Amino acid sequence: MDLDLNQLVATAGALIGQAPDAAALADAKARFLGKEGEITRHMKALGRLSPAERAAAGKALNEAKQAVEAAVNAREQALAAALLDARLAQEAIDVTLPGRGSGAGGLHPLSLTIERIEAIFRSIGFDVADGPEIEEDFFNFTALNTPENHPARSMHDTFYVEGRDAHGHGLLLRTHTSPVQIRYARTHQPPIKVIAPGKTYRVDSDATHSPMFQQFEGLWVDDDISFTDLKSVYTEFLQRFFETTDLDVRFRPSYFPFTEPSAEIDMRFRDGPLAGRWLEVAGSGQVHPTVMRNYGLDPERYLGFAFGSGVERLAMLRYGVGDLRLFYENDLRFLAQFNR
Repeated sequence: MDLDLNQLVATAGALIGQAPDAAALADAKARFLGKEGEITRHMKALGRLSPAERAAAGKALNEAKQAVEAAVNAREQALAAALLDARLAQEAIDVTLPGRGSGAGGLHPLSLTIERIEAIFRSIGFDVADGPEIEEDFFNFTALNTPENHPARSMHDTFYVEGRDAHGHGLLLRTHTSPVQIRYARTHQPPIKVIAPGKTYRVDSDATHSPMFQQFEGLWVDDDISFTDLKSVYTEFLQRFFETTDLDVRFRPSYFPFTEPSAEIDMRFRDGPLAGRWLEVAGSGQVHPTVMRNYGLDPERYLGFAFGSGVERLAMLRYGVGDLRLFYENDLRFLAQFNR
């Protein structure tokens, strides 16, 4: 075999030693040790030599291969060390610099809004109740006088989940906090005064709607209350929530399956950027007799009114936020301004 292995090893060592990065090193290694590399090619030719020549040539080629592999390993270690040094230099910490203090946390604006709502209603005699977010069909719809063909039961509006409860009812992510009315009223005797804040879920998403949103439901049941009490309570709530008496409230006839009669509640500021514009802030009405029976109460003896408001809607009006989605994007620049 006519081959100067010393020259081959020297050429390989020079090329490998000058490889600037891992990719170039891989190319150099393949040139000599790859399937079509120079040393590999000569090893494949050993079979054409006589036994005596084959032994000597094979030994020399193995020594050359080991020398090239050693050069490759040395260059790999050198490149890795250089990369580590560069990274350490880039991430170096000057221990003589003053420390960076951790920022103070704060409550989410919707949490602040819920705290404010709860405080106001507690001060006028309302309890605060909670219920499951994965709700039974019975409590979310049937007990609230919502028939099976009602559009709210459609999968286009409601998130259904697998499984059924012990009574065979379907399960879903509650579409409102009204089911808490039924659960609370079944375990308490009148007079009943309660609000139920919490998360609710509907298949809806845009600048003023979110698939998950916060709502609070209110209920007052007794034997001597009327729509006048409803208007008085909700008007006082709005005045205290927005810290002004300079607003108007109106009740607009509407329809809800769980109240009769029903009304939308609108408000209007008398000054400021929204002055003169009526804004819908709640749905309300006198508790339907069927729902009262599902409470376990006699509708001939007791009357009740209920109302429901979106927490985000009230927070948007209080803080001047134009897009509901900002509350859920977790942008600290937006959230930090509510805790100064």
